[in-house]
This record gives sequence, structure tokens and C-alpha cells, in this order.
Amino acid sequence: MRPRSLALAAAFAVLPLSAVSLGVTTAQAAPTPNAAAPRVSLPGTVTPAVARSEKQGDVPADQQLSVAVSLKLRDTDALDRFLTAVATPGTPEYGHYLTPQQFTERFGPTRAAVDQVKAYLTAQGLTVSGVSDNRQVVDARGTAEQIAKAFGTHESAYLDPQQQRTFFANDAAASVPADLAAVVQGISGLDNHTVRTTRNVKPSAPAAPNAAAAPSGFGPTQYDGAYNLDKNGADGTGVTVALWEFDGYSANNLKTYDNQYGLTGPAVTTVSVDGANYDSAPGEGQGEVELDSEIVRGVAPKATQLVYEAPNSDQGEIDMAAKIVADNRASVISISWGSCEPDTTASSMTAVDNSFKQAAAQGISIFSASGDDGSRDCTRSTSGSTVKAVDFPASSPHQTGVGGTNLKVSGTAYSSESAWSTAGGGVSTVFGKPAWQTGTGISGTMRTVPDVSSNADPASGFAIYTVGGWQVYGGTSAAAPLWSGYAAQFNQKAKAASKPVLGEASPKLYAVANSTAYASAFHDVTTGKNQDFSTKAGYDQVTGWGSPIADALTTALLGGTTPPPSGGCTATQLIGNGGFETGTAAPWTASTGVVDNSTGEAARTGSWKAWLDGYGSAHTDTLAQTVTIPAGCKATLSFWVHIDTAESGGTAYDKLTVQAGSTTLATLSNANAATGFVQKSFDLSAFAGQTVTIKFTGTEDSSLKTSFVIDDAAVDVS
Repeated sequence: MRPRSLALAAAFAVLPLSAVSLGVTTAQAAPTPNAAAPRVSLPGTVTPAVARSEKQGDVPADQQLSVAVSLKLRDTDALDRFLTAVATPGTPEYGHYLTPQQFTERFGPTRAAVDQVKAYLTAQGLTVSGVSDNRQVVDARGTAEQIAKAFGTHESAYLDPQQQRTFFANDAAASVPADLAAVVQGISGLDNHTVRTTRNVKPSAPAAPNAAAAPSGFGPTQYDGAYNLDKNGADGTGVTVALWEFDGYSANNLKTYDNQYGLTGPAVTTVSVDGANYDSAPGEGQGEVELDSEIVRGVAPKATQLVYEAPNSDQGEIDMAAKIVADNRASVISISWGSCEPDTTASSMTAVDNSFKQAAAQGISIFSASGDDGSRDCTRSTSGSTVKAVDFPASSPHQTGVGGTNLKVSGTAYSSESAWSTAGGGVSTVFGKPAWQTGTGISGTMRTVPDVSSNADPASGFAIYTVGGWQVYGGTSAAAPLWSGYAAQFNQKAKAASKPVLGEASPKLYAVANSTAYASAFHDVTTGKNQDFSTKAGYDQVTGWGSPIADALTTALLGGTTPPPSGGCTATQLIGNGGFETGTAAPWTASTGVVDNSTGEAARTGSWKAWLDGYGSAHTDTLAQTVTIPAGCKATLSFWVHIDTAESGGTAYDKLTVQAGSTTLATLSNANAATGFVQKSFDLSAFAGQTVTIKFTGTEDSSLKTSFVIDDAAVDVS
């Protein structure tokens, strides 16, 4: 797991390669677990690095280890339904978030399950060192021999040839007795392979930090102005942001930043996790922590900041996630540390994601940096630069992944934006695509990253005061706190309007992106690429939906999250770009060449229309857009269609199918050909309270062409 700041991306620390560094002894016999009771293997509990590393010997039987035993959530189907409902306008649950106690009682592990796990660990000679307040994690410690017996493992020392360092790990998957497997999700801490050190990379060879030098790079005036954050009418008052950190900071550095830019707000407070507190002697990650804090301060100066500091380990990360959601002190979490999915145990990712589900249920927004190695997130780790991979936790479907751009400004105004060439993005191999992840450019069955983006290129970097001087920092670890600061602004505005906090942001951001508000609420970044993906209109796997136009985005989110008034619905129109006059398909998804302004077939109004088929050969064209119809409302789909054909007679050879979701509304054909456009209307009221895709499919046979020309489409709600 690495911090996502380019300025903090130093090479991995090289640990001694001798077996002595782990206290390795080749004389240790592998402990044998009690085989009397049947055991169940726990998948995802072996670090992938084991398969690519060289075994050096056994870990001494008396070496002390610490583990986190993660427990399963209960009634997960009901939890998934609640998370959808609490984020969907018009549902009875909308905006009615749970307290930590309510979440734990409904969906968390039971007290009996915790007691069962504790009793088992104690019986194996382990010491239970703590239980998270949300009952999802039981921490324990003991010798390598006791750990091996408890979990049916054997601990060995390994040499990682890619990183040239030694580590310890279990050779095979952990297991537990069958009765315990019903409540145990996984075990973390059986290896210490993940190293979270920093990489100090700057846009050019910089001079040493100089406290007397003037800051270079974007300050709050530039980035607040470029993204209209200064037009949002909010400063974060009354909102708390949690910073997710594995290192410490200097309060004096933060104060210097504030003084330079005239910022005032509540003092930053450290919250220790598992006894960690790095502030008296911050390490190489100090710049990361100070970057996060200073960017949040620049966007939302009056917000309260809680810096959660945890041990740099799988267990530390899991315990930090559980503590933040159980504390429930913050409504926003900013994460700038991550690891590539293929090098992270599935057990640890699931444990963290379970706490993220709790965050969503409690109305907590999470923004995570998508990574600084493009679509090859394992470039600096064991799997290597040939592997397409995304970053965790940015790949979790219960937070918002933030990608990176290169921002250009004119004074303090937005000028242009392009993709940063090493912005993280791609397709998860772990998490399936959530239901809300729809829109132009999104396909497949797996979660794609990122969701949104903002400035991250160190060539257009931020002025940060750290380690005693001004430096220029880039990386998606600058983009994540910028969006977190925006969420703090939004939550302040929402409270003033007596509306719910942003909560799980992605479903709502995607709803805006798939609406007519998209062009006014986001800067759609359409130039640049990372290694494997290019930007394009609408969503892409480099910049997501783009960067914020903060004031318009806030207006869209507040307007789009208002439940229907009692006894009626607010009249609105849901289809975006219904006349195709933007000259691009977005937010439609369309076959190549369908959105057209040629003179071969005329538009009904304006110059642009959607022209399906008309080739005179076997061909299929599609045109689709997803809309969310408010619950309890009447909705009508209407569009104008001109069918022009070379066929004759009443036989249907070429067809246009109109669908709402899986429901076929109509099938038109060459037999319906007529001069000029004809309007068609269909009642969609049966889809109220649902997100549904409106789709046109034109299918043409191998001879005699038929053109289906569509224009001025709308879904009117009343």
C-alpha cells in the first residue's frame, strides 16, 4: 500500500536480505494444527507475493505476531437493499442514515459471534488485544507457533526478488474449525509483505526545501477558482473530515500554510489507532499527511480535521476503517494511500470494504486516490509493470475513486484540462460493477475506476509546506482531499437547506452525470490517456466523469436529492441531449456514426439527430440512455421518428425495437415508413422509483436499406 502523492513516491525501503533480519531459523518444525475437528479453509488469506518469492526458512516458533480476525456481516442482502434505498430519492429510507449502534445491531456480527471467536483464540493460547466497537474485528497476538496452530498455517521467511527485501508470510490459506467458519470472514496479519513507504518525485529536480522561499504551484485561490469552489458559498463550518494516514505531521508546517494563505479554522487533531502516533517524529510519509490536510484546509478552511494514524500494516488499515466508522465523528473520509489489487489479500480488502458499507449506511462520504501508475498500478510492486491493475481502496464500490488531470488556469479561472498520463484507472478484478455505475463509456461486469477526477499532475502541482519548506506536490493524493473538501462544503450547504448529507457519493454523482445537468456540473476531460485507456466524451477509465464545477454540481445534487412533495411530483425532463445538438452522443451510449449531422437524412429540429441503419446490408445500431424516475411520479417517454425505406410491401424486414429496461415498448419496421417525422409516446410510470435504460435497437437485413431517424427525445415527469 502506497501513498498516492507523486511527491511522496520514493522507492520502497530496502530491508536487510539476511535471514537474521527476521530471526529465521531453518531448524523450526512446522507446527501442526489440531486435526481432530474438521476445518474450513479461508480464501484470500495468502499474500500473492508468496508465489513469486523465494523461501528462506522458518519463522522462529517464539516470534511474536499480531493478527486481525475479521467477522462476517449479517443479512447482507437486506444491507445491500438498504444502501440502495438510503441513497435513492423518493424511497422511505432516503437520507435516513443509521447510527453505528443501529448498524451493528441490524447488520454487524453478534455479541455471541465475538465471544465465540474470543473463546477460540484464548483456547489456542493467543491473547485477545482488542475488539472493534462495531464488532467486526477481533485483534489477537501470540507466538508464530500459536498462530500456526490456531489457523492451520506455517509461517516462513521469504525474499521478494522484485523489491529485494525479506518478509514473513503463511505458506498456505488459513483455516478455522467448521463451526467458527460461519462467523469468520478472514485473517489478516499473517504476513508483513505490504510496505507503505513514500516516493519523493517532483515535476523537476527541485532545490532543497526553503522556508524563506515563496511558494510555487497552485494555492487555494487558483484551485478554488478553477473549480468554482469559491462560488459554493461554503467553508466547511460544522463539518468534520477524517484523514486516513499511516504517518504523522508537524502542526507548525500546517500553521505556516494557513498563515501564507490567510486561512483560519479549527486546529487539526490526531486520533491514534492501535497506539500509533507519529507526530513527535514523522517519517517519510509526513509530506503525504501534510498535503492531505493543507488541500482540505484550502477548500474547506472551517472544517474540523481528524488525522487518524494507524500502524502501517494490513491489521492497522482494517482497525482504522473500523474505528473511523464506529467513532462516527466525521461525515467525510479522505484516503491518499493504496495498494494494487493483485498484491493485496482479498481477505483484507473485504474487511475494509465491510467498514465502508457501514460508512455508506451512516451517511459518510469516502474519497480515495486512484493511483499514480496509470492502468499498471503494480508497477512498483511484486506483480510488476506488465499487469493491468487498479488501486485499492479506490476500487471499492462503497467509496468514490478520484483520478488525476493536468489543470491549466487563466489567472484564477478554469482554462482547460487534460488527463494526467499516469493517473490510475482501469477495471477491478475483485469487485463487481455496482448497480449505480452506468452511463456513456461504461460496460462489462466489473467495477471500473476512477469515478471523478481533479488536478494531480505534478507539472501543474500544488504549493505545499512540508519538512520545513515549500514544495510542489502532485499525485492523485492531491485530488482525493480536494474532493473531500468539496464534500465538506456540500454537507454544510445541505444542512442549511434541511437536506441529507452527501453520504455515499458515487450513486448521486453518477445520477447527475447521466442527467441533463452533466455539462454544467462537470468538466468532461476528453484529451489524454494513461497506458491502456484513453479519455473520451462522458465517462472514461482515466478521469471518470471529470472534475467538478462545484457550484453547479451542488445545485444539481441538492435539486436531484429532494424527495417528491407529498401528493405530487416536481415536473422535470430527464433525458440529456435529447436533440443531439451537442454534436456528441453523451450522455447517450451509441454505435459509431449514429449521432449525425449529414444531409443524407434531415434532423427534425436543428442539425443533429440519431440515424440508425440505412446501410442496405446486415447491420445493427443501438442508442441508449439511463434515467432515474422518481418514486410516485408519472413519466412519459416521447420521441420523433422518421422511417425511410427502400423496401416495399407490408412485410417487416428491418426493425426498430424500443425498450425500457427489459420491457419492449414497441417494434417499428420498414412497414411503418412515412414521409417526415412522427411522434411516439409511451407511459413509463410503472418504472417510478427505478433506474431504467431507454434503448433503441435498429436491425437491418442484408438487402434494401431502411433508415430509422430519431430526434427530440424526452422523458417528462409530472
